[in-house]
Amino acid sequence: MGCIQLTKNNIENEHICCALGAKQYEKAVNEKKKWLTERMDEGLVFYRLNERAKVFIEYLPAEMAWIPIQAPNYMYINCLWVSGRYKNSGYAKQLLEYCKEDAIARGMDGIVHIVGKKKYPYLSDKCFFEHLGFEVVDQAEPYFQLVALRWNERDIVPSFKKQERTFSIEEGISIYYTSQCPFAVGTLEELRKVAENRGIIFTAHRLTTKDEAQNSPIIWTTYGLFYNGKFITHEMMSSNQFDKLLSKLILEE
Repeated sequence: MGCIQLTKNNIENEHICCALGAKQYEKAVNEKKKWLTERMDEGLVFYRLNERAKVFIEYLPAEMAWIPIQAPNYMYINCLWVSGRYKNSGYAKQLLEYCKEDAIARGMDGIVHIVGKKKYPYLSDKCFFEHLGFEVVDQAEPYFQLVALRWNERDIVPSFKKQERTFSIEEGISIYYTSQCPFAVGTLEELRKVAENRGIIFTAHRLTTKDEAQNSPIIWTTYGLFYNGKFITHEMMSSNQFDKLLSKLILEE
């Protein structure tokens, strides 16, 4: 099975792997397609398996990435996802090779990606990237790490932006997110209802520009959940999971 590249010419009629066949995410998927289409003029590339499967890579020049990092002349991987029966079949390595070949062809110095210190939902497995030659070059609390594959040792070592991550401390639940993931967008209203049923204030902040995302109060700008101003998790969750989290947070007060 081969891979295909999504472009501005075919993206409307092709799936983007996320939320396949899920009607409740249809609007969120369309928002993701719009976001992708706009980024393609900035160098974003989206490859996926030519099947109805969750097997894809999404990357773009780090200078254009919606992430607070310093990685001039690097390629940044937004997402590399291989799931289900397609795991352990070499697809992740194949997709990563597409990215590497593209970065070399563009004269770049390497590739960067955000992982977790250990395995976390929605963050890539650090061990896989280390196995392929990536090294941890920076880290940020509470558990985010920046890994890089460098083929020009004279370049500047990539890092997270060191600016102070300040934002107004809000009571209750605050979620910062972008349209980069349909699951982030598609679950918000369900979570809002859960919070309101418990009498908890719920506020959602969509990051709508590259500059806003690059200077945001969160490292992984796809999604970040705060409670009373404290970062809790990057993990997108169902309404049931969120309700259990709220119970835990209330007990810890």
